[in-house]
This record gives sequence, structure tokens and C-alpha cells, in this order.
Amino acid sequence: MALKGNLRDFSITQLLNLINLARKTGTLVIEGQTSKVWISFREGRLAYAQDGQQDNSLAAILFQANKISSAQHRVIKQRAATMSDKELGLLLINASYITQQDILGSLQTYFLGVVNNLFTWGEGLFRFENNLLPPDDKITIRLPLENIIIEGSRRMQELEQLQDEIPSLDMALRFAERPGTNIRNVNLSAQEWKVVSYINPKNTIRQIARVNKMNDLEIRRVVYGLLQAGLVEIIRPSWTPSPAVQIPVKIPPVKPNREEQKSLINRLIDRIRKL
Repeated sequence: MALKGNLRDFSITQLLNLINLARKTGTLVIEGQTSKVWISFREGRLAYAQDGQQDNSLAAILFQANKISSAQHRVIKQRAATMSDKELGLLLINASYITQQDILGSLQTYFLGVVNNLFTWGEGLFRFENNLLPPDDKITIRLPLENIIIEGSRRMQELEQLQDEIPSLDMALRFAERPGTNIRNVNLSAQEWKVVSYINPKNTIRQIARVNKMNDLEIRRVVYGLLQAGLVEIIRPSWTPSPAVQIPVKIPPVKPNREEQKSLINRLIDRIRKL
């Protein structure tokens, strides 16, 4: 099956459906503007996934899944850097640090995260490499694609709805002058607090997403929630970069000044006192 093209013409849902129905074995390689992803399949089942921008070593995945501590992760990187994932996994199991299920569950979560992120890609060049599988030293799984496709389709539909509410990520945010009445029910998540700390007319939503490593769906979810709570407003950024200049990704969190925007905490306190 000579399969290659652009996600603008052939969506990730269609690709996964085709691979599932044809029970294909091989690797789907997708190149986006800032990342390259490899998704491997065995007889139509998900076997492996890797995002080129991420550390996909077993130690990093276990640390991200909170299966090992930061100290253990540091020791593994120092003393077991030459070990393959399979060797490291066996060592950790034999030492009773983790179980086989811990490893497989952490890998499955990571692989699904890589695949699910693809559903937010609007474009990207893809090709399917027949019979190409991950290196032998990598641990693989065998996960049916049906539920992945269903969940991915739901994510795509949600993204389309949020795009209607928030058409452009190149706009900025500011704290609302008069917080909405829904403030009584405000209970911000850790992810929402990360976004809030970067709210400033100079920072676009896209910049905030990049610095917090959020995809389009995740940042739109957070912004939409803040909008619904009446805490923020969408505005044009106070400066517009030249199209030829790359937008800086590493932006410092800036607290709003007192005249234009109070801090979220002070606004909440002020509003609660008036209730």
C-alpha cells in the first residue's frame, strides 16, 4: 500500500481507519511544521508511538507517569544510560521498583497521548512505511484502534466547536474589568493556573500555548473555560510581530499592572467581598 499525502486531504481518522481495516503492519511517519511523529502498527493494532520533540526513553515516560521519583530518574540517567528500554524495564521489575503493568500502562498512556495529539493537526505530510517496526530494544504494546478512532473523532468535533468560539490563537487575553457572575463557582485547575500566569496583552494565546506545551485543543479548552467564567476577554495583542520574524516561544509570565489588569487572585477576593 503506497500511502502518502497531506493531512489537509486525508485526515488522521481516515488513516487509522484504513490501517485498521487493512490490518497493516508498519510505521506511519507524519511531519508537521514543528514536530515529526512515528506511529507503528502490527496487524492493524497500535504498537508504538514517538514524538520527535519529546524524550521517549522508558525512564522519562515512567517519570512523567509518576512511577519513579525524580531522584530515581536522575540515577537511571546517570548509571543506566546505556541500557535499552527492555533491559531497564527488566531491571526495575526484578528490583521491585515497579511492576510490569506499571511499565505497560505508562507506555500505553504515552503512546495514546502522541496519537491523540495528531487529531489536532490541521496539516502535515505523511507516509506509511510497510513492515517498518520500532527498534528491537523498544517495548511495544498491542492496542486495538477502534476506541482510539472513536475518541479521536470526538476530539476533532470538539476542536471544531472551540474553533468557532475562538477562531484565532493570535489574539491576546486580558483580565475582565468586571468578572462575570459565574465567579462564585470558579475553581481553577493546575493547567488553567499555568495559562493565567501568562495573561498579558503582549502575549498571544498561541505563545501561551507553546510555552506551556499545550496543543490547539488544550489551550482552546482552557481559554473557553476562562471566558465562560467571565474572568478574561479576548483582545488584539498590544504589538504585532512582522510575518518574517518568528514569534518568541519563551515568554516570561507577566503580572498585569494595577491600572489595566489586577491579578486574578485580587479580582477574586474583591468580587467575593461584594457578593
